[in-house]
Amino acid sequence: MTEEDENARAVLAANARFYRAFNERDSAAMGELWAARSPVACLHPGASLLVGRQQVLRRWHEILASRLAFTLRCDRATVQVFGATAIVYCYEGGDDEPAHLAVTNVFVREGDGWHMVHHHAGPMAEPLRGPPAQDLN
Repeated sequence: MTEEDENARAVLAANARFYRAFNERDSAAMGELWAARSPVACLHPGASLLVGRQQVLRRWHEILASRLAFTLRCDRATVQVFGATAIVYCYEGGDDEPAHLAVTNVFVREGDGWHMVHHHAGPMAEPLRGPPAQDLN
């Protein structure tokens, strides 16, 4: 396996940890996933841009503490690695419903691994029909 392949696998594993933390409502795991030294930002559907680790993690804590009634899926994840930065493009859907959000997750290599610096989810014009091509949860 090449170094590029290893990095891509490691980034996809970090991306899967993001969705696992969300679905398990694990604020500690979510906090460990986000970068500690690099600038971070998050843009949720229909919400204002959050900038800075404290602001981003505070909002994730609120979301994870709420009584969410669905499991979030990551479908069709594709990764591009650019040295110490990587981007994952995917689609999000809840439970067995078609994916309805297009997502960009950005990671940087920081310390011992890959850490998220940006999450952006936005509505798609039409839901993505059919079974997921790849499920990373």
